[in-house]
Amino acid sequence: MITLLQEVQEDLQVPVKGLISDGQETIREAVAKVFPAVPHQLCQFHYLREAAKPIYEADRHAKTELKKHVRGVRPIERALEERNDAEAQALRGYCLAVRAALTDDGYPPLCASGLKLYHRLQLITHSIEQIEKKRGSLPL
Repeated sequence: MITLLQEVQEDLQVPVKGLISDGQETIREAVAKVFPAVPHQLCQFHYLREAAKPIYEADRHAKTELKKHVRGVRPIERALEERNDAEAQALRGYCLAVRAALTDDGYPPLCASGLKLYHRLQLITHSIEQIEKKRGSLPL
């Protein structure tokens, strides 16, 4: 890495005013040796990812806990296999919505998939509650 940076320093026709990298130790050491007076910082993505690690871990744990509460979609789908009425179709739609909510992941640090899952499950719950208010509970 030092050799590469020295070549860049020799071949560049402009002064190096700053460097950005992912912060690997070998890169830091090489930059410090070849460009000792030049500021060196982590790129924004890597910096945010490192800063968000505790939040990401908490979010991941929350998602795991939420998934425990909505297991059992498959038995409901099996119970509906013989039915083709409107209620059965609506229930299949809810099962599909739960499955989609469970499998939709984001990429840290920019997306908290646990919060996204919580929000989607809240929307599904609210929708079911609205139907229950209008018609009573949904039978299986």
